[in-house]
Amino acid sequence: MSSTASRREELSLRIQAFSAELRQGTQLRPRLVELLRLRIAFHNQCRPCMSIRYGAALDDGLSGAAVCSLERPEEAPDLSAAEKAVLAFADRFATDHLSIDATLIDRLREHLGEAELAELGALAACFVGFGRMGAVFDGGEDWPVGPRKADGSRLAPWEVAAPLVLR
Repeated sequence: MSSTASRREELSLRIQAFSAELRQGTQLRPRLVELLRLRIAFHNQCRPCMSIRYGAALDDGLSGAAVCSLERPEEAPDLSAAEKAVLAFADRFATDHLSIDATLIDRLREHLGEAELAELGALAACFVGFGRMGAVFDGGEDWPVGPRKADGSRLAPWEVAAPLVLR
């Protein structure tokens, strides 16, 4: 293995450890965290991120139907009001963070305490930053979400038939 490849692997392991610590140390439910992560993965177009599901979220009730709800979260009957608020936050955090206003923060506060809001922000920052890195430095590996589309249309986590489950 080249020194560049081993360095990349070492960095990948450190990023995974950091992300795991954020996810596992949160007061937020694993299902909610996974919905946040997958919605941001869609905006980032991070193929590895869209191809993975975390076992804790599946154990907490994340289903394929819930993932499919990410296509149009505000219209989804199987998402809670808290999940819809978090997904509205995810959309804006990933695409236009300066548009997050007091109205959206107040909507989040209807469902989350201050500590949970801080955790939500830290998780969103982690997912946006490292997800964009994953999209840019994709490496071309095969992922369940498939290769980038030749026509430039976006890949989506709700199109993954057999995601990789990480426990």
